[in-house]
Parts: sequence; C-alpha cells; structure tokens
Amino acid sequence: MTHVSRFSLRNILSAIFVFTFLLTACAPAMSAYPEREALDAAPPAAPVELSVVSTYAVEESAGSGNFQSPPADTERLVIKNGNLSIVVDDPSGSVDRISRMAEEMGGFVVSANLYQSELENGAPVWRGSVIIRVPAERLNDALEKIKSESTQDPISENVTSQDVTSEYTDLESRLGNLEAAEEQLTRIMESAVKTEDVLNVYNQLVQTREQIEVIKGQMKYYEQSAAMSAVSVELIPNEAVQQLSIGGWQPVGVVKDAVQGLIDTLKVIANIFIWVLLFVVPVLAVLFILFVLPLILIFRALRRRRAHRKEAAVVEKTAE
Repeated sequence: MTHVSRFSLRNILSAIFVFTFLLTACAPAMSAYPEREALDAAPPAAPVELSVVSTYAVEESAGSGNFQSPPADTERLVIKNGNLSIVVDDPSGSVDRISRMAEEMGGFVVSANLYQSELENGAPVWRGSVIIRVPAERLNDALEKIKSESTQDPISENVTSQDVTSEYTDLESRLGNLEAAEEQLTRIMESAVKTEDVLNVYNQLVQTREQIEVIKGQMKYYEQSAAMSAVSVELIPNEAVQQLSIGGWQPVGVVKDAVQGLIDTLKVIANIFIWVLLFVVPVLAVLFILFVLPLILIFRALRRRRAHRKEAAVVEKTAE
C-alpha cells in the first residue's frame, strides 16, 4: 500500500510539474515596460477608474495569435500618453505650475529637470523638461492647461493610444491556471509524508508563486498605466527661437528671404526648361513635319522642274 501511494504521489507531482512547465513555455513573451520604475517609485495615487472604452466588436490585429481574443463585450483597456514641446518665457516657473497642476488633478510628478544651454551667440538660457502622470480621463484637460503656458502654437504635440486588452486578458488566463496549480501543489504538500516528496513539491510551489507574482506585477503595470496617463513636456525658452536683431535689422530674415528668392528663381527656370523640352519642342516638330517640310519639298520640286525646262530650251536652241 505504501508503495502504491508513493508511486501515485510521484505521478501526480510529475504531471503538475509538466503542466506548470508547459504553461510557462507556451506563454507569450512579455513586453518591456520603460516606465515601470517611474510607476513603482511614484507615491500611490487615489483609486480611479481605469481608462476603458466600451465596444461590441472584436479587434483583431496582426500577430494576435499569441493572445486570446477578448469577448465582444469586454471593456477595452487603453493606455494613453502625451508629448508636448512648447515655447515659454520662464521654463522654471512653467515646471512649477505644471507640477502643481498634476497634483491638483490627482496625479503626480515623475521627473522634473532644469538645465542651462547656450544660444548660437553664446548667451546662456534655461531649458526645462517635466514628466507627469494624471488621471486618464483628464488627459485632454492637462494638455490644454500645459499649452496655455505658451503664447505660441506647440512646436510638437503627440498623443498615443495603446490597446492592451488582449495582453491583459491573456495574463488573467495565465494567472488563473497558475493559481489552480498552486492550490493543487499546496494540497499535495500537506498530504506528503516523505521529506523528499515535500521538498520536490515545495520547490515547484515556490516557482509557481514566483510566476504568479510576476504576472500580477505585469497586470498591475497595465492597470496603473491605463488609469494614469503620462505626459512628457519639453519647455523651450523664447530666446532660443527668436531671430537675431541688430538695430531693428534681422540678418537671419534677410538671408531667409534671399534664399527663398533664389529657390523661386530656380523653380521658374526649371519650369521653363521643362515646358520647352516637353511641350514647345514636340509642337514645333509636329508643325515642321506638317507644314514646313511639305513646302520645302514642293519648293525643291519646282526648282528641279525649272532647271529641266531651261536645259530643254538650251538643247532646242543648239539643235536649230
């Protein structure tokens, strides 16, 4: 009886180990998370609703075979982020105001930097950059308030959206399977008698729990990224985009106008050349063939006829 129980226990352990190994090997490779450290280091934000969009159509993307397609009525999990480059009078003040705005919206500052650079004429100026996270539902409000820091249009503005519903659904499925395996291993370890069997089950249980923690961390990253949108802002001082002016004279503008005039002149010359080559020359060739060439041939024929007549007249006179 002891031999049979021991044999059965080993079979069960082997089956669970193979099941766990196959589950891990068949899992899709997980994406890198460049902002994971920033999220972990940030203070915990107040609970907010995930940024989701309801839909009743299954969106299939290229390579979706790695993930389970979510049900048609699944709420979409979407990560939205923004990037802005704006011109401001005071980068330092703008960094402070943008940081306060993020906190007032229930978000936080990921990083803020001020650094000094030099213009072409050697004058030092301050530049700034700030990365904040705000609730996803207030992303548009945050972008508008940031743009109000400048009196000019943004140099660049970009908003990205990434639908991670399939990835999140796949993680949920893997987590459920691993938790079921963990429960079975726990029951087996409780009923195991031999020290060797206990150690084998314990090692497999540790590996399974490690995988569970990794998946939970990845799911938490998706949840936090969808709930809190990241906004990266580059703050450029006004002096860096102003033209050089000497006594009201702007040589940069004059050079620009001269270059533009040269380009316009070259365009006109190129256009004339193209018209002559592709239009005027073919038209002249056709006119020459239709009208000029026949006239030349007729003129030559008449000259030959006259020459023959003169020769005939000379021959007649000589014969007389």
